[in-house]
Amino acid sequence: MNISVPDGLKNWADQRVADGRYASTSDYIRDLVRRDQDEAGELAWLQAEVDKGRASPIDPRTPSQVIRDVVAEYHVKDV
Repeated sequence: MNISVPDGLKNWADQRVADGRYASTSDYIRDLVRRDQDEAGELAWLQAEVDKGRASPIDPRTPSQVIRDVVAEYHVKDV
């Protein structure tokens, strides 16, 4: 794969290599792609959780009741 980037981005990547964190600009680009993959996976999980929440019924309890119930459940498990 060959990519073209503006000089400013090339200089940035070269500086990251010069800082010693990466062995080469290819190593730097591989790390960026891996991080992007991880972020996409986390975003997909988060979107799935949001979708589940939006599809679930509305809890008729007030926020105070929810907190009391959670605290009570925690204390039961703690014993």
